[in-house]
Amino acid sequence: MTNLYNTLSRKILKENNENRKKKYMIISFYKYFSIVNTTKFRNFIYKFFNNLNILGRIYISSEGINAQISVPEKNYKKMKYFLIKFNNNFKDIHFNHCIENKDNAFWLLSVKVRKKIVADNLYIPNLDYKKKGIYIDPIHVNKIIHEKNVIFIDIRNRYEYEVGHFIRSINFSYNTFREQLQELINYIQKLKKNKKIVMYCTGGIRCEKATSLLIHFGFKKIYQIQGGILNYVNKIRKKNLKSYFKGINFVFDARISEKITHDILGKCYNCGIAYNKYLNCKNSKCNLLFIQCISCNTNFNKYCSKKCMVENIL
Repeated sequence: MTNLYNTLSRKILKENNENRKKKYMIISFYKYFSIVNTTKFRNFIYKFFNNLNILGRIYISSEGINAQISVPEKNYKKMKYFLIKFNNNFKDIHFNHCIENKDNAFWLLSVKVRKKIVADNLYIPNLDYKKKGIYIDPIHVNKIIHEKNVIFIDIRNRYEYEVGHFIRSINFSYNTFREQLQELINYIQKLKKNKKIVMYCTGGIRCEKATSLLIHFGFKKIYQIQGGILNYVNKIRKKNLKSYFKGINFVFDARISEKITHDILGKCYNCGIAYNKYLNCKNSKCNLLFIQCISCNTNFNKYCSKKCMVENIL
């Protein structure tokens, strides 16, 4: 009988990851649709993906699926065919391919059942997620990026925005999607209902909810970049067009980031010089995610502050 969970230690998983010779494709996808028996759905996905040697992180809830995975190149078509045959809701699903393809993005396959595929803390009566922003093709983004009557809103977290974003875009300086949505509600109260708003995130999943929220509050001209930053960058590169997304794209896996342009938008937490590399504080009790330049990394020995250095030594 196939195990429905990973049973190997973190050390062995890391060694297996470093020794594997297969070529992997890093992709992400999501889909909002009703799932009645989430546990049964989860187990079926786990067994099939595990048989295909797929690694990554997948969330299942009654509202749909959210996946970031590494797929062996030879099994990519098998996976797509399986999903489409498994459930009709996958027939029009969009697969986002990563910008920088590295084999060490994930060490294991994790499929979890959650209350929501994206935590939002929204409890608004009659909020209809089926009513969402109109998709804008990435190529069209370059045509409207300079229009003064268009507001670009980045609905990602603060630390994602700080190292990379579209020019002219605004962001609410919070660390969770829940906080971003609450501030979005406060922000739109000051706007006219006929304002043209374009929203974006990494792959599109957060925009699905955010644009539904704007439509619920009476806004008519609501749009979202189809496939988010990932689809935008991949398409403009194929067309050899200028990127109006500057800096790096933060990702939630072992890679941490993908380089989009040479622009350095972030700043070192300690000295303030331009730098883009994130790490977590070496003090496990702190574990702060922060940017630290090479010089400060040496001086602080990978800690975010002298206080954390002393605390860990003691």
